[in-house]
Amino acid sequence: MDFLNFLDFQVTDIIDILLVAALLYYVYKLVRGTVAINIFIGIVIVWALWKLTELLQMKMISSMVGGFMNIGLIALIIVFQQEIRKFLLMIGSTNFAKKRNFLKHFKFMKQDVIVTKTDVESIVGACEKMGSTKTGAIIVIERNNALDFVMSTGDAMNIEITQPILESIFFKNSPLHDGAIVIQDNFITATRVILPVSNDRNIPLRFGLRHRAAVGITEKTDAVCLVVSEETGAISYIKNGDFIPFKGPEELTKKLKKDLEQ
Repeated sequence: MDFLNFLDFQVTDIIDILLVAALLYYVYKLVRGTVAINIFIGIVIVWALWKLTELLQMKMISSMVGGFMNIGLIALIIVFQQEIRKFLLMIGSTNFAKKRNFLKHFKFMKQDVIVTKTDVESIVGACEKMGSTKTGAIIVIERNNALDFVMSTGDAMNIEITQPILESIFFKNSPLHDGAIVIQDNFITATRVILPVSNDRNIPLRFGLRHRAAVGITEKTDAVCLVVSEETGAISYIKNGDFIPFKGPEELTKKLKKDLEQ
């Protein structure tokens, strides 16, 4: 019967549905927790309305919504330029296939909770100690996007994270204190790294180059950053180009663990 034709699925239809689902999942993952999530949800609703009107053969409203979707494509590219850049970086990641935690990209298929291997307590503890002595520091923690393009600007390392190691790297007389460090899993893999500086005019003037560099790398990748101010000793947590507020070291530890598990 004709009305049962939609049940005539082929293998290509199943693959098509899975690819679209995966694409929507990764787009949602990139914009989750940002202002862009509301725009993304709105686009999905408008797209669903467009397809529904086409299915019901409501030609006038379908053509209007379709025209809006076609014309709005350029505007969407402008609005989502940071998210598109992050998505392309994630797809084109040079060490994507070589990472030991490759399967975490598909963790939405798992029911088990993945616990980060990174020693977050040592990182936060070191930042607290450096903050009390007003020792400037910038720590970049890799998540899904590879950071090879910035790691190549510094010195390669392979040091397991401990609080004394982190404090000694940023000690003012240490030859490694200038620049950022990159952390992958539970290892410091690069020091004296030069990061791209953000040109965002909305960053308050009280923040210097360290903070602008942290904003810059988190705009271009999904990495997270911890910055210790050399002037005030205050700790800043930066993700997706935004300063994430927290009330104390315990809350910062929880936020960092949650973000690293995603």
